[in-house]
Amino acid sequence: MSRLSFALTLCVASVANIHSFSFADDQAPKPDLVFLLIGQSNMAGRAALEDGDEKPIANVLLLDEKGKWIPATNPLNRFATDRKVITMQRISPGAGFAHEMAEKMPGKTIGLIHNARGGTKIQQWGKGQDLYVHTIDRLAKVKNLKVDGVLWHQGEGNRSDTEYLKRLTDLVTRLRADLKNPDLRFVAGEIYGKAIVNDQIAQLVETVPGTGLARSNELTVFDKVHFDRKSQLLLGKRYATEMLRLLESDGR
Repeated sequence: MSRLSFALTLCVASVANIHSFSFADDQAPKPDLVFLLIGQSNMAGRAALEDGDEKPIANVLLLDEKGKWIPATNPLNRFATDRKVITMQRISPGAGFAHEMAEKMPGKTIGLIHNARGGTKIQQWGKGQDLYVHTIDRLAKVKNLKVDGVLWHQGEGNRSDTEYLKRLTDLVTRLRADLKNPDLRFVAGEIYGKAIVNDQIAQLVETVPGTGLARSNELTVFDKVHFDRKSQLLLGKRYATEMLRLLESDGR
């Protein structure tokens, strides 16, 4: 099956998933824990899709474009407000994260809100900027939503940015304020290879409480910047390990 045909199949499957939930609002499936996944292309997912990726991930829900929770299937970024074309949405670290969280938290339903956009800089997630505003607006439309944690992967567009830590700290502060959760957990991931931005990201854990770091050591890419499928899944597992550590620190 070609990548284009597979992507179109996933689109049809996602529509089917949406219509399979015709419950009243009080009966619709709801997650126990909700995580927001944002950033640029590696978070959106550029690694190859494979047969089977269209199958729902057990005990994991995905927020669709109508603000409803549906069974989570790849590509997870297909409902993002500012995503690029659907054929560019493939396997993200969200897939590895979802599987690991579901496995390590049996009895809990995990909710994912995927809202990444490739080819962007952290400045485009600044106060009043479209990517940030659209993300907050999307969350505001979900009734009684509490976001428990954020996964952030961005930095390719700021590879040599010596001011990145300041910008990233500002993002964490704004998210905690706008989502009315001062204890919002936040895990940032390193980009591929050696880069100034990775040094900046690593300092977040040392300076901002309630944050974690998903390292990129030993991960591989299929071009110069995008993680391959195996590495995306491993990176997602590392995100989960850090998020679980943060959750456990406050007794969750």
